[in-house]
Amino acid sequence: MPPASPHLSQPPLVTLIAGATASGKSALALEMARESGAVIINADSQQLYADLRVLTARPSPNEEAQADHRLYGVADAAEAWSVGRWSRAVLPMLEELSAEGRPAILVGGTGLYFTALTKGLADIPDVPQDVRAAVEADYGALGEAEFRARLGLTDPNAAKSIERGDRQRLVRAMSVQAATGRSLSDWKADTRPLLTPGSWTGLVVEPERSVLYARCDARVDLMIRDGVLEEVRGLLARGLDPALPAMKAVGVRELAAWLAGEMPPHQAIDALKQATRNYAKRQLTWFRNQTPDWSRRT
Repeated sequence: MPPASPHLSQPPLVTLIAGATASGKSALALEMARESGAVIINADSQQLYADLRVLTARPSPNEEAQADHRLYGVADAAEAWSVGRWSRAVLPMLEELSAEGRPAILVGGTGLYFTALTKGLADIPDVPQDVRAAVEADYGALGEAEFRARLGLTDPNAAKSIERGDRQRLVRAMSVQAATGRSLSDWKADTRPLLTPGSWTGLVVEPERSVLYARCDARVDLMIRDGVLEEVRGLLARGLDPALPAMKAVGVRELAAWLAGEMPPHQAIDALKQATRNYAKRQLTWFRNQTPDWSRRT
């Protein structure tokens, strides 16, 4: 059996602040940190990247000077940070703060980061592309019923729990088995949260939707004034793989179209505002579904 995922046995006083983009969660975290002396730790996958301070509305240098901020702008856009890598970076910080008796505030909009902290995520190795392709071919040849039956021989829990017609999850389960020699259900059974249950408090900043959307639009206008176009121009000039997380940040596609002359400025700005509102809506839905027992604040 592989070792269980790391667990924070003696956590510090931890506050988790989640919310959609432009909800005001970062301002709240800073206010709380100034009052308590807490360390603010980034829990937003886009704000990890140094190349995109403006586009991701990362805390300004002035804001960072008002409290200890960590894991902001620490990654190069050429890197691909996963939730596992973020978790491995966060855990030593929490252990250090625990030893010092200092409170921590983790703030961001990436739901999976909060899931890793409070519920845990299985650290499943990546499945090689050739293995997944072979499993996809098997599914096509066998059909769902026979494929599911074969999956049931090695992972009966997955075979029973995956809904009918969910080809993606069936293939995923079989691919993990084929690549690792271990069932997906066994990998998930080893999962433990990074934070001890009962050691943290959770808060979702959730403004009224009309208010949030207005803030999204205002944020885009501010980004344009603050030079986001030049920031994205510099990112595109690096010729990075478009599949990298930084290249898929909200707004890169719309601003790239503006820079390429494929979209007039006003249309690109409107498209960016719409993309930002859509992203905020997805975040709202996720936190409502996944954190129903957390406190709410508008």
